[in-house]
Amino acid sequence: MTAARKIGVHEEFLAVPDTKIAQVVAGELHVHPRPRAAHARAASRISSELGPPFDRGGGDGPGGWILLYEPELHLGGDILVPDLAGWRRTRMPEMPDVAFFDLAPDWICEVLSPSTAKLDRGKKLSAYGREGVPVVWFIDPDAHTLEVLTRGDDGRYTLAAVHSDDEIVHAVPFEVFALELSVLWAR
Repeated sequence: MTAARKIGVHEEFLAVPDTKIAQVVAGELHVHPRPRAAHARAASRISSELGPPFDRGGGDGPGGWILLYEPELHLGGDILVPDLAGWRRTRMPEMPDVAFFDLAPDWICEVLSPSTAKLDRGKKLSAYGREGVPVVWFIDPDAHTLEVLTRGDDGRYTLAAVHSDDEIVHAVPFEVFALELSVLWAR
């Protein structure tokens, strides 16, 4: 891709209205509508379930994380917006006051929808692997599944676990926490 084309893509990215989600992946602009209710609900519930024990470290929780909803990541020329991302405080002790992050997260969660699943499972997953993200979760609110992928030394992901329906899971990297999947699908 030429430098002129890259500049054009970034200008197009900046022109996308706030009512849409824009990403630049492998030099291509991808624009999607805001997620539908089931998608937003699953992402919100994951955040509300993991936030108190891991981000706030309240009560008997393990703490040690900064968790964010839809952070903008600038990684290796890509501009990515995962549904959720988390950084261990050992790598990012406090959240910087920035518009975007150039430090790859330690965990990514993508909530799949028909319009984004191919991109999430394809080019975005490749970018996360290239940047060294150790764990990626795919949540499918329609199939009621949580897929846990872990990155090998070769940069490729392997499927570590698939959980579904109303299981109570201890999924990496939050395995000390019992996550009730049914709360993700609750209407």
